[in-house]
Amino acid sequence: MSVLNNMRLLLLGLWLGAAIFFSSVVAPGAFRVLRTFDLPNQSEIAGALVSHTLSRINLFGVIISMLVLVTTFALRQTLTRRTFNLQIILLLIMAVATAGGEWVIAPRMRLLRAAFRLPIDQVPVEDAGRIAFAALHGYSVVALSVAMIAALIAFFVISKRVRIERG
Repeated sequence: MSVLNNMRLLLLGLWLGAAIFFSSVVAPGAFRVLRTFDLPNQSEIAGALVSHTLSRINLFGVIISMLVLVTTFALRQTLTRRTFNLQIILLLIMAVATAGGEWVIAPRMRLLRAAFRLPIDQVPVEDAGRIAFAALHGYSVVALSVAMIAALIAFFVISKRVRIERG
């Protein structure tokens, strides 16, 4: 069973590392670097890059949380009821947050961006669509943050189980 737990930790760790790298390096870096070129549509380009990358982060978050969730059921007999329930809850939170970011929030942001018919930098900040876009962006950040926190806690819960299992 320790091999299965190690695989679960590896999957969560890989996703969490990618999500942290995206949040702390890729997203802010895309906007920072493109601003140095003084393009009229720099935020539009950076947003397209960030959206594409976030889509992959969210998709893998759903897949990995579901894989780890299935393995939790496979290990049910080796876990205490509390540990089992905690893992299920955390993995469901991760799955719902990443799925919501990918299939609820992101499509709405794409629709708003397409409706602007201008690069977002040229849309007035007081425009209702731009205000709605900013709010959706905030929800997207919260969704990813919630998924990352759930994944981190799940990682430690599973890690603790692995230590107990080994001695």
